[in-house]
Amino acid sequence: MAFDIEMIKKVYANMTSRVDAAREIVGRPLTLTEKILYSHLWDGVAKQAYGRGVDYVDFAPDRVACQDATAQMALLQFMHAGKKTVAVPTTVHCDHLILAKNGAEFDLAAANKQSKEVFDFLSSVSDKYGIGFWKPGSGIIHQIVLENYAFPGGLMIGTDSHTVNAGGLGMLAIGVGGADAVDVMSGMSWELKFPKLIGVKLTGKLSGWTAPKDVILKVADILTVKGGTGAIVEYFGEGATSMSCTGKGTICNMGAEIGATTSTFGYDESMRRYLSATGRQDVVDAADKVASYLTADPEVYANPATYFDQVIEINLSELEPHINGPFTPDRGTPVSKMKEEAAANGWPIKVEWGLIGSCTNSSYEDMARAASIVNQAVELGISPKAEFGINPGSEQIRYTIERDGIIATFEKMGTKVFTNACGPCIGQWDRAGADKQEKNTIVHSFNRNFSKRADGNPNTHAFVTSPEMVAALAISGRLDFNPITDTLINDNGEEVKLSAPYGDELPKKGFAVEDAGFQAPAADGSGVQIVVSETSDRLQLLAPFQPWDGKNISGAKLLIKAFGKCTTDHISMAGPWLRFRGHLDNISNNMLIGAVNAFTDKTNSVKNQLTGAYDAVPAVARAYKAAGVPSIVVGDHNYGEGSSREHAAMEPRFLGVQAVLVKSFARIHETNLKKQGLLGLTFANEADYDKIQEDDVINFTDLVDFAPGKPLTLEFVHADGTKDIILANHTYNEGQIGWFVAGSALNLIAAASNA
Repeated sequence: MAFDIEMIKKVYANMTSRVDAAREIVGRPLTLTEKILYSHLWDGVAKQAYGRGVDYVDFAPDRVACQDATAQMALLQFMHAGKKTVAVPTTVHCDHLILAKNGAEFDLAAANKQSKEVFDFLSSVSDKYGIGFWKPGSGIIHQIVLENYAFPGGLMIGTDSHTVNAGGLGMLAIGVGGADAVDVMSGMSWELKFPKLIGVKLTGKLSGWTAPKDVILKVADILTVKGGTGAIVEYFGEGATSMSCTGKGTICNMGAEIGATTSTFGYDESMRRYLSATGRQDVVDAADKVASYLTADPEVYANPATYFDQVIEINLSELEPHINGPFTPDRGTPVSKMKEEAAANGWPIKVEWGLIGSCTNSSYEDMARAASIVNQAVELGISPKAEFGINPGSEQIRYTIERDGIIATFEKMGTKVFTNACGPCIGQWDRAGADKQEKNTIVHSFNRNFSKRADGNPNTHAFVTSPEMVAALAISGRLDFNPITDTLINDNGEEVKLSAPYGDELPKKGFAVEDAGFQAPAADGSGVQIVVSETSDRLQLLAPFQPWDGKNISGAKLLIKAFGKCTTDHISMAGPWLRFRGHLDNISNNMLIGAVNAFTDKTNSVKNQLTGAYDAVPAVARAYKAAGVPSIVVGDHNYGEGSSREHAAMEPRFLGVQAVLVKSFARIHETNLKKQGLLGLTFANEADYDKIQEDDVINFTDLVDFAPGKPLTLEFVHADGTKDIILANHTYNEGQIGWFVAGSALNLIAAASNA
């Protein structure tokens, strides 16, 4: 179930020799990020002549983790790879397909009934191919990984953008699409553009109401949702070593919200404490022997500007609690400024719900600190003004906080304890009244707060803050409440004030659990049968995408010109659509329904050039596909921001989209498009975005000469017969062009297996 200590020892042995060799080749001290990357190069330590953020490099990850929503498509693809078992340790975690509504017991039973077909499929595929399976209710993937599998110096990929959470234990843990996971599970290398490096120096020490969450909320405010794109963030300094391991995990987790490839911290005493507390003293013993390799060379942190591409410094002693939002996680507001910001922007002041949990903040420490605020309110005679809900991060966390009286404390204030699962964080929340679409405010400790994400209501103003601040704001019922300075009136009419939160980093009595929810795979899975009904609306076996015909694409129609923020939530919504994540045809009915049409300022309404009528985006795409007409999508900056979900790439591919042309891409989404055989292109001149018209027909004039480093030329023919010639850049290398030619990366894997 847990770590493989022999594998970890091999990683460390490999690391010492490779890092020493790499340091000699490079001729300078190395960052922690570089040490981990160099030690996981696919083909040993070759001469590294590439530049940061420029060239693609092949790596050999140590393990793969998948959550249930993305695992379906990943495993459906792996079934076509022709392999008998996975090549690296892999786990599947059932945490997304559980709707939060009435509380843990009811909701889990309902999910086990409603999604039985999917859970049975994931269980049987895991059994057959040597994959560890975590049952529904066992917990949230990233908390379970931190508790069981993460280790300092490792390289892991996962089919969820918040895989980066494991950076709290000194890993490089990177979110990817399912096709990338299939590569590694199949024993192939994994490709990543060698990242730029951002160093964040933390000085001082957190105290009072300020929490690790505030560090990443501040960083997000500084860098914005795209400021970390193409970079790995490495935290260091006295402030970093003073924080708990799970606090570090929170910071790394939300690195996904700045577009960073991943984030990490150097190995330190807090990691030793956490590893030991979670039953991994063997890892501590092994890591201690190579401790100098599990952090940057001393010269790096002494002179960070010399070794990082960008350096940010934050004094934790001066940092205020932050409340980020609404509608984007990078709009930061210090708590002292919220009153004036809320008034100036017309944000609803009344807080309707406070929600604590998700993979970001569901540790023992998070729950304990939030509970300390709740306990104060109870003792001071304050009735909460907002509804309150929590999602423990794992069954181990839930069992331990129940034993230690923390759940009982929450329940004194009427808190609803949801399943150990993602729940409201990913839109799996049946919130009463959300269908009325009333303007309202909620506060939560999650990572994302895009429009509609939590409850489907576009008028819900969701704000991201720390668990302890969520508790304070929910108790006060006001977004502009500042617990540092403000008082409350209790049920007796008395003026009272909350004290700063407190809570144990780790349980004094140790962690405990009766049934963690793990299922080990069969020793020999060759006899395991996997059955997918042809009439199922939840699961559908995949058919290979067609290879490129070797000709220029011509006569393509513009499907949509998306304006503004277009995240993977806009391209392929979660929430109720999660039930179709294993059925490509059905889930394709949500393709781009949240994207704003630049010509009409409406969502899910685009012009069908074959009829002249306006219809839903998927309907128009299906009409073009049925008529044998290719289509393309045009987008704005940071297109595909957010989740790693490859459905946002597979759906356009399935519905006949040939290319996606945008001002800029989020990293994971660009890779996902390439893996599925689509053309992911960027405007050579961003101003050309404005030249594209609603009735355009598009011709590629030189796709037959597709080559690395060579822009492609697209001819946009307008309805009046005039045309604009637009140059499009791309980042395809020879291997990635091979994916396009073959129709997808999976087609190449399958061909190699059958050769």
